[in-house]
Amino acid sequence: MTATVSILDVSQRYGLATALDRVSLDIEAGEFVVLLGPSGCGKTTLLNLIGGFTEPTKGQILIGDRDMAGVAPKDRPTTTVFQDYALFPHMSLRDNVAFGLRMRGIDRATRAAKAEAMLALVGLEGRGDRRPHELSGGQRQRVALARALAVEPQVLLLDEPLGALDLKLRRQMQDELKAIQRRVGTTFVHVTHDQEEAMAIADRIVLMNAGRIEDQGPPREVYLHPKTLFTAGFMGEVNRIPVTGGRAPFGPVPVPDGTLCIRPEALSARGTLHIGLCKVEDAAFFGTHIRAHVTPLTAPDLRLVVHLPQSQTVEVGGVLDLGAESHVVLQE
Repeated sequence: MTATVSILDVSQRYGLATALDRVSLDIEAGEFVVLLGPSGCGKTTLLNLIGGFTEPTKGQILIGDRDMAGVAPKDRPTTTVFQDYALFPHMSLRDNVAFGLRMRGIDRATRAAKAEAMLALVGLEGRGDRRPHELSGGQRQRVALARALAVEPQVLLLDEPLGALDLKLRRQMQDELKAIQRRVGTTFVHVTHDQEEAMAIADRIVLMNAGRIEDQGPPREVYLHPKTLFTAGFMGEVNRIPVTGGRAPFGPVPVPDGTLCIRPEALSARGTLHIGLCKVEDAAFFGTHIRAHVTPLTAPDLRLVVHLPQSQTVEVGGVLDLGAESHVVLQE
């Protein structure tokens, strides 16, 4: 089973503070949506409202066309996976996974079989007799995910579930989380402040800022074609270049007034929007690329970040002829 989620003109206030300001969002059944944004933007508040841990000050939340007003978390077709896992240390993995089924009155044999199936789904087949302290952080996260899926929620809510993991394990779990979601087909709503994580797993990114939805769309669209300057700056590095009357600091450009936004990896010798000769101020090898700061010779006060191929020889003080392969122009 899976369900749609509709958030209709929802606001949330705590005293004089506004956590959410008239947010509306439709999530399709079986969609993997990531709520992304900086701390305090309202993403966790929105997740808690969907889960029923608090009620909105204004607006409606529908799950599968059913109004969730006044419906307690335990009665909603949702389950939440938290960052701290919340596993019972005295229980086996099997019993941890089966706990929700036990609370629903499912018989022992049925819930044990279901628990084993869920452990197999998350790559922990045959480990049902182990205890949580015997597992790594990534394995404990898999158990928490298996426990949440065991009760067959229509919507699975994930509150920064990978935040406590190291970088390598986090990337591994991102791949596994997306693969599991595709297999089970459940609607996933995932909260994170990590842009790379969001792009790795989301069908759609919903970028939030100051209690509102700033931008949304598939990861490629949000990254390459941001709708606002906040989106452009939050979704990775970007060079912001002021344009007035068709002129940038380095010369004329065929774009209207506004802010010319260019990703560092879009700067190269092949770029069609010509910037010109640039002096290399510094450079560092990042494995997948060389990150350098350059200054156009015609605009010594303009400092640009450029990502160059790892095989390219880059010397500090050297000169590169650069242009932009892609760009967007945004207004304040």
